[in-house]
Amino acid sequence: MASSAPVEEEFGGWAVGTPGPIGTGPLVRVRRRAPVPGPGELLLRVEACGVCRTDLHLAEGDLAPHRPATVPGHEIVGRVTAVGEAVTRYRAGDRVGGAWLRGTCGVCRYCRTGRENLCPRSLYTGWDADGGFAELAVLPEAFAYPLPPDQDAASLAPLLCAGIIGYRSLRRSALPEGGRLGIYGFGASAHLAAQVALAEGATVHVLTRSARARELALALGAASAGDAYDRPPEPLDSAILFAPVGDLVPVALAALDRSGTLAVAGIHLTDIPVLNYQRHLFQERNLRSVTSNTRQDGRDFLALAERIGIQVTVSPYPLSRADQALADLAADRVDGAAVLLPG
Repeated sequence: MASSAPVEEEFGGWAVGTPGPIGTGPLVRVRRRAPVPGPGELLLRVEACGVCRTDLHLAEGDLAPHRPATVPGHEIVGRVTAVGEAVTRYRAGDRVGGAWLRGTCGVCRYCRTGRENLCPRSLYTGWDADGGFAELAVLPEAFAYPLPPDQDAASLAPLLCAGIIGYRSLRRSALPEGGRLGIYGFGASAHLAAQVALAEGATVHVLTRSARARELALALGAASAGDAYDRPPEPLDSAILFAPVGDLVPVALAALDRSGTLAVAGIHLTDIPVLNYQRHLFQERNLRSVTSNTRQDGRDFLALAERIGIQVTVSPYPLSRADQALADLAADRVDGAAVLLPG
């Protein structure tokens, strides 16, 4: 497909200035010249961008910046406005989504064996390149997902990271058919993963410090909802830790039945306390991490979400209040997923 170029214009957005506690204002307003998509790239007019806890970790410095003044945001829903040379899958007007993973080498042993999420040269939207906390964004065609043209953009955005990572975390937890799943923390990713588990016949127990999140969990079909440090009403076959709190690792491990598996979903976790082998790991309990996602994870999850009619609980914010959205996320004041809406 021949290249096309956007009309010269500026666009607004937010970038990470000096990383630090959210109260210090690490997110700053920016205006920049509209980018021109390069070979294999798409220029999008952003319709919605989800706010992920990873964005908070980047703003606060829990994750070291890969480049200065990067625009965060990696749950992007947008319309293609221009394409670069050699683009073949999309054209102007198509709706696509951008997720966290935006580039891999394609030749290492991980990429060649279906494990591109572990590629040592992987690149990430909103960390290695500007993301979706803006009116415009550029995505590589090879890492963009086609999206339904008529669905609500705000409800689609959280599927692109919260949903995909939650799906991978669920698979990493090795939940058996009809099993008992514990979910620790119940924000954007957890409330989507819970629905997948329920649709597949699991019994779900939610453990979180937020009273509003416990109410949402029960409304979605969880069998129980308690405080994060409570013991679930029955032993668990599997558990997923979504809260970035290392203190909860031994709590969740102790709640597992024999041969149970705990998957830790976050990219950042506070320090894990000393584990007691007999109490936490003996009887073949397993502790697993989760690292990014593959594009196949994304394709599988998006198809599954459409098939089961997944419900996305959204807290919308105008793009002009991106800093408030991050502050609310830090303080656990967000129901479901926070989503930024430009315009």
